[in-house]
Amino acid sequence: MNYNRKGISDEQLLELYTSTLKPRMIEEKMLILLRQGKISKWFSGIGQEAIAVGVTSALDQEEYILPMHRNLGVFTTKGVPLHRLFSQFQGKMNGFTKGRDRSFHFGTQDYNIVGMISHLGPQLGVADGIALANKLKDNKQVTAVFSGEGGTSEGDFHEALNVAAVWDLPVIFVVENNGYGLSTPINEQFRCENIADKGKGFGMESYSIDGNNILEVYRTISQLKKDMQANPKPVLLECMTFRMRGHEEASGTKYVPQEKFDEWAPKDPVSNFEAYLLKEKVLTEDHIASTKADIKAEINQALETAFAEEEISSSIEQELEDVFVSYDLQPQAPQSDAVSNIRLVDAISDGLKQSMQRFPNSVVMGQDIAEYGGVFKITDGFVEEFGKERVRNTPICESAIVSASMGLAINGYKAIMEMQFADFASSGFNPIVNYLAKVHYRWGQAADVVVRMPTGAGVGAGPFHSQSNEAWFTHTPGLKVVYPAFPADAKGLLAASIEDPNPVMFFEHKALYRSVYQDVPDDYYTLELGKAKRLKEGKEVTIISYGAGVHWALDVLENNPDISADLIDLRTLVPLDTATIFESVKKTGKVIILHEDCEVGGFGADISALIAEHCFEYLDAPVRRSASLNTAVPFAKNLEDNFLAKNSFEQKLKELLSY
Repeated sequence: MNYNRKGISDEQLLELYTSTLKPRMIEEKMLILLRQGKISKWFSGIGQEAIAVGVTSALDQEEYILPMHRNLGVFTTKGVPLHRLFSQFQGKMNGFTKGRDRSFHFGTQDYNIVGMISHLGPQLGVADGIALANKLKDNKQVTAVFSGEGGTSEGDFHEALNVAAVWDLPVIFVVENNGYGLSTPINEQFRCENIADKGKGFGMESYSIDGNNILEVYRTISQLKKDMQANPKPVLLECMTFRMRGHEEASGTKYVPQEKFDEWAPKDPVSNFEAYLLKEKVLTEDHIASTKADIKAEINQALETAFAEEEISSSIEQELEDVFVSYDLQPQAPQSDAVSNIRLVDAISDGLKQSMQRFPNSVVMGQDIAEYGGVFKITDGFVEEFGKERVRNTPICESAIVSASMGLAINGYKAIMEMQFADFASSGFNPIVNYLAKVHYRWGQAADVVVRMPTGAGVGAGPFHSQSNEAWFTHTPGLKVVYPAFPADAKGLLAASIEDPNPVMFFEHKALYRSVYQDVPDDYYTLELGKAKRLKEGKEVTIISYGAGVHWALDVLENNPDISADLIDLRTLVPLDTATIFESVKKTGKVIILHEDCEVGGFGADISALIAEHCFEYLDAPVRRSASLNTAVPFAKNLEDNFLAKNSFEQKLKELLSY
């Protein structure tokens, strides 16, 4: 192995040696503990230590690194206390996730580390968001994110690289090419000669280096950082290496030909570097012995501390409390009585603009939202006021942009993403439900992200632009879901959603954008999330709805003035105002739930179940639901009309009243 120490002092060499040796010794201990049944699982990075250590050593402590499950060296080189790491591995309270996630599936702002999730790809986009925040701050910091060669097959990899290239983000995409994605060899993963070749398609610099050579890794990262500080840009860095253990210990290594081990064993990054330092007389046998003794003592002491820690316990109340960031928004009233009679689309635009004025750390992202103003013109004129740094056109990369929103939040920004149509959220579904929704519960990180969702049918847009898909997200703990029906509510609730540090899916009905007018306060104001509004008072029946359904119900009641109904506009689905619902149901004894979404799996089923559980003795009739057909949303107007719950609501309401 060709080591080149030019420009690297003896002290730096010794530090690199110690930093490389420590994760190796920890891993060797972990394998013993695994065999003893004292830990449950281990993903070994033996043979790959030089990459994690080299990258981390070349970056500053305050620069973010996003490692994977074989990058123990990132954590140890960053100085994460071993007793806390060991507590994390054992699912104890002194770890980083309160026992809610395992091994390296966590982050810590104290050490600027953002750990992986099992769906690998999103962390690449998260790195984009962190780097974008750094670029906006102009702090000259670089972000490094790790992937395996198998992960480069994921769509998120390509999306993240594309976004980074288009936005000139200072991200180093480090690919550890160890030859196997779990058990799948590289010849079954891709056809290009080198992973580094993939960078060419995105117009970015890319390199392939010896990942087992700690000095080559360290020197390459150091130079890349220097270049990127002067000229922000992304780089794809392929590090050739080999893992000497299986994907995880339970998997074994039978799928790896013995000649692979024979080829790579002499390239061991720890023993080779040690031999080099001995040859250079930088290191002595006595120094080796004392260093190993010190590390061993540190490991044993930390293990003793972690093993002595009590098994974790919690309460249902505590578990539920930690799903969301605790945030008590005090609704803010407008400063004046001035109002304007405006449309829903105008109210949303106004609320968004005033929120961006109020929060200079907010960034809006989405397809065609800059000069074009978005397909619905919500952000028309925003570029002129806020500039293109804060009003950002995005490539058609929904998953990467959701992930980048998360990265912005990690690095101190508020992110507002416009999903061009709510239907397209399926392309960003993974980071929404697996990253945004879970990140606070897992390791206490706020996902300060609002995803705006133009939704709904009634405009002849067909199956891919018309879904009311709120139930996809109400099912996922950790997401707040807002669905206003009126302009004044939309403005105040959007402002509140942006203030809230939790992730919010904000639904905006397309058919209401330009058809509903209302007097809306001109000033900035907020409304409480999780507070329904009673629009009509009555004694015979409770009608519960949200979005367009509220207007359908109002039309039916206007045409049937003899019906005495409580009409409740939920406005927010998560959190849900069950108090208002139960109070009304107990009064009227009959209830019908109206929503645009399909009946099967729709949110109405949850409301119905809650009413049955908590108000059964007050009911004078079965709870009824009025929902759209269990089909895709058709295009032709007569078919669309037949699909929508609007078509059958009046009949179902009257059937309920006559029960």
